[in-house]
Amino acid sequence: MNVGFIGTGSMGGLLIEAFVHSGALRPDQITAHSRTRSKTDALASNYPGLQSVESNGQVAQISDIIFICVKPMEFKPVLEEIGELLPAHKLVVSITSPVSITQLEDKLDCKIAKVIPSITNRLSNGTTLCMYGERMSEADKQQLEQLLEYIGKPLRISEHHVRIASDLSSCGPAFLAYFLEKLAEAASEQAGLPREQADELVAQMALGTGRLLTDGGMSAQQLQARVAVPGGITAEALRMLAGELDGVFQRLIHITHAKYYEDIDKLKMQFADQEDELSPPSRQNWQDR
Repeated sequence: MNVGFIGTGSMGGLLIEAFVHSGALRPDQITAHSRTRSKTDALASNYPGLQSVESNGQVAQISDIIFICVKPMEFKPVLEEIGELLPAHKLVVSITSPVSITQLEDKLDCKIAKVIPSITNRLSNGTTLCMYGERMSEADKQQLEQLLEYIGKPLRISEHHVRIASDLSSCGPAFLAYFLEKLAEAASEQAGLPREQADELVAQMALGTGRLLTDGGMSAQQLQARVAVPGGITAEALRMLAGELDGVFQRLIHITHAKYYEDIDKLKMQFADQEDELSPPSRQNWQDR
């Protein structure tokens, strides 16, 4: 199996590294191209056998599975470049959430999937969101998920839920890292704890908490109940957080959705010859909340 990557920026490069380090793919199974040729050349240098080619078309011709890892507004030009080079048996995997499967199936004759990875996949952890087009058989889905299992847990979702699911699996690590950064910063500034120690403490705390919520079988509510003794320090701190953060997560979701629909509207202008099936029902449901 040959796997191609169009775009080797933040997520494209991360996926290549994760697949190689996990043993999912050998470097000689990977072909890549990026607008910035130095990025793919660097990958080829780090992973001897990986092919850094001169065009997206070469990636499409050589590869059985093609991951498209570009920004939303770069998508249509890429599709126009590779469309005629993708017969029905090939598989295109988009990692760009605002680009709908319907838009891809309208432009391409091959099989279509949409996968939303997470930075946590870098260490073969976290969830990878999976959505499939009508041309994908169950065997096709299982083949792709067998590859993705090397770098995380594949989870099939409805495409209508891609934004909110991405908030949790893909954006969530950055949200959590922000909270941990600010917690360590306050510990250092308010109590004089050396910043290096504060950073180490919050990192190990996050790691242990994640294990309790997964391998430990605890829910978030159960964990809070075990730690927060009534009338104790943790309970008082949680009471303060509940008041200070009232509504903040709802506002956060509104922000991410607003940006998502802004991107969808821009894409609809590019793909003006078709209707995006996601926008009307999903947008209306979100705005009504």
